[in-house]
Amino acid sequence: MARVAFLGLGVMGFPMARHLAAKGHDVTVYNRTGAKAADWVARHGGRAAATPAQAATGAEFVMACVGNDDDLRSVCLGDEGAFAGMAPGTVFVDHTTVSASVTRELAAAAGDRGLGFVDAPVSGGQAGAENGVLSVMCGGRAEDYVRAEPIIAAYARICRRLGDSGAGQLAKMVNQICIAGLVQGLAEGLSFAEKAGLDIGELVEVISQGAAGSWQMANRHKTMAEGKYDFGFAVDWMRKDLGICLAAGDDLGVSLPVTALVDQFYKDVQAMGGQRWDTSSLIARLRKLNG
Repeated sequence: MARVAFLGLGVMGFPMARHLAAKGHDVTVYNRTGAKAADWVARHGGRAAATPAQAATGAEFVMACVGNDDDLRSVCLGDEGAFAGMAPGTVFVDHTTVSASVTRELAAAAGDRGLGFVDAPVSGGQAGAENGVLSVMCGGRAEDYVRAEPIIAAYARICRRLGDSGAGQLAKMVNQICIAGLVQGLAEGLSFAEKAGLDIGELVEVISQGAAGSWQMANRHKTMAEGKYDFGFAVDWMRKDLGICLAAGDDLGVSLPVTALVDQFYKDVQAMGGQRWDTSSLIARLRKLNG
């Protein structure tokens, strides 16, 4: 068992840290809102730290799951950042979805201090984190990944190293690109079915067993039909992720027309007040358009 620090106790980080404690790891947590860290300790034991540096002191692995590029920099760098508290040989594992450029920047900074760095964004949403069945896409040095993989296994169904620093983030971009098109296609199909008078439950039971089947169809069709979106991966976060995808596409010279279009559809959902709705709320936009 390892001494682990976990930075960021949002809807993903809170249960991910819980799985580490449940596996017997010695866990210290940090959260920008200290009450959240205190709540985690009251439920799961371990310790809370006042700063990332304090949380990282004495840890063998430091895991992070925060909001964006700037949030990640803030928990890594500076006198109170995790890197300041980490001893040489410690491995930092970043589960945040961020740009590949900030990953490479921080991996270089970690390397200058003799630290390992693995970018390890996740897919599977809040339910995957709660149930410990996340898909984890990793980048970084092979030796750092080999050390970190048994720790990540506490909340992963599958974990793979896909290349050097930044490869995990690039893989997560592919994941989000694919999801965006799938959710829009599902929203259009279900909206069409409603207008045509088809029974959504019976329809999905049939078509989900064929080529149209997907995780989104299996897990979201009921709530989409009921107009319930107060759960899951928020539209604001999806737009953040798609912005990263589109910027990387520009850098690579890759056309992402469907991704760009769906990003604008999510902008429409935000304008409807759906900033914190689940990404399946694309159907709400279509219902508004279709009357």
